[in-house]
Amino acid sequence: MEPLDWNNASILITGGTGSFGQAFVRLMLEEYRPRRLVVFSRDEMKQSEMKARWPDGADSPMRYFLGDVRDSKRLLRALSGVDLVVHAAALKQVPALEVDPFEAVQTNIIGCKNLIDAAIDTGVQRVIALSTDKAVNPVNLYGATKLVAEKLLVQGNAYSGLGGTRFACTRYGNVIGSRGSVIPIFESQRENGVITLTDERMTRFWITLEEGVKFVIRVMGLMLGGEVFVPKIPSMRLTDLVEAVAPGCRVEVTGIRPGEKIHEVLISEDEARHVIEYEDYFLVRPAFRRWSNEEWVGGKPVPDRFRYASDTNPQWLSVDELARIVDSS
Repeated sequence: MEPLDWNNASILITGGTGSFGQAFVRLMLEEYRPRRLVVFSRDEMKQSEMKARWPDGADSPMRYFLGDVRDSKRLLRALSGVDLVVHAAALKQVPALEVDPFEAVQTNIIGCKNLIDAAIDTGVQRVIALSTDKAVNPVNLYGATKLVAEKLLVQGNAYSGLGGTRFACTRYGNVIGSRGSVIPIFESQRENGVITLTDERMTRFWITLEEGVKFVIRVMGLMLGGEVFVPKIPSMRLTDLVEAVAPGCRVEVTGIRPGEKIHEVLISEDEARHVIEYEDYFLVRPAFRRWSNEEWVGGKPVPDRFRYASDTNPQWLSVDELARIVDSS
């Protein structure tokens, strides 16, 4: 595919008022300066707050579009004239979605389908979507909806056909500083001297918000269509995070919650046959690809039965490293 010309691009981000969206907007304006940058979200209060920071006057590339990915007609209107889309809109609070599963399906699956249709119909060039380690071998509804969204996006390329809109995904772990992070919970519990932990064995992949944004921007320039891009990121132990955030506090183990895993997986053994490894990321190729003859270059196949999991990851964050990251987030 042709290299991206960010300066002349019209870019839209769904879920643009979230943690990722705001970090994406800041980096875009500071380093890439696109011709037009559209924030699409259903949160009018946060859009108002963003407008105060990044106004949408005549000399600004910023535009704000109230809307919901559940509304296909609103998406069609918003995507008119858009070249590139970052799809960050999602419902992601695991316990809440277990209680209200239909809401998760409406946003994470139907909303994704609406975006694919609207992007194809309006001639968007590329769409990159955010996925999660919870989509691999999912045990909760959130992960299951994100797995379906991944499948829809990959095969969305078949619907757009030769020369049409290209779709790809990024998949990574817990984001430091994002909404729903456990860090604010630990910080508030620190005042009482008791930290609640569901299981002391628990490990997680960890990535900073800025690293996540930069990875998404980078792979949007690399995508051919149908890929799932997985960055090589460190793991951490929840007990080490507690020590970094609340040293000296007593830990109370409450038991694992429904829909929770001891360890997370970013690439399963069954995906290994489709995976290419690069220096700092993995690329999961689509199993069925009829929309392009372009091939990925420079990578190497991973070993048979390869598995990229948080408990066997060769990269680990120490307590001191976690403390520095938390302090700077």
